[in-house]
Amino acid sequence: MNTEWKRARKNLLDAITALGFPEELGNIIASYLGSPKAIDRMASYLRYVKPKSEEMIVDEMLAVRSELDAWREKKASEEANARYNEILNFGLGDEEEE
Repeated sequence: MNTEWKRARKNLLDAITALGFPEELGNIIASYLGSPKAIDRMASYLRYVKPKSEEMIVDEMLAVRSELDAWREKKASEEANARYNEILNFGLGDEEEE
């Protein structure tokens, strides 16, 4: 695990334990979110909102993950569209030039 991941995970664990929730919940959340940026976003939510229940924490975790998945899907779609347009404009590249 690189230093960015370690820093983000520690940041999340500190935030979650400061609210009185078990560290294990933080570890599960960090694993589920899957990126330092998403983990940092979750830690910020914990610090500013100070949720009172595990359900509120899990709801936010699911929302963060959903937005992350939507962003990744959008980027993949944009890339596929760019390649499709390239094929339309330039062909497949296996035709001989005359």
